[in-house]
Amino acid sequence: MVYFYKSNLFNFMTEQQEHLSNLMKQGNDLAMELEGLQTKITTKRELFLKVQGAVEYLTQIGVSLPEPDPEEIPLPEESETEE
Repeated sequence: MVYFYKSNLFNFMTEQQEHLSNLMKQGNDLAMELEGLQTKITTKRELFLKVQGAVEYLTQIGVSLPEPDPEEIPLPEESETEE
């Protein structure tokens, strides 16, 4: 049979309660952070859809980007190897 002294049991419960309190605070902080991230995701998704819609609209009405002139495209420089 195990006997606990009252002071040891009180200390144990206090440590457990402190741990629970810390975990609950951490959970609340994480929930708030997730809510903020969800708001950012929603905002970015809406912006993406607007941009995508504008691109589709401009493409449908015949707007296109000019093809680059082959003479204006810079060629990668060949690196000289030392032997």
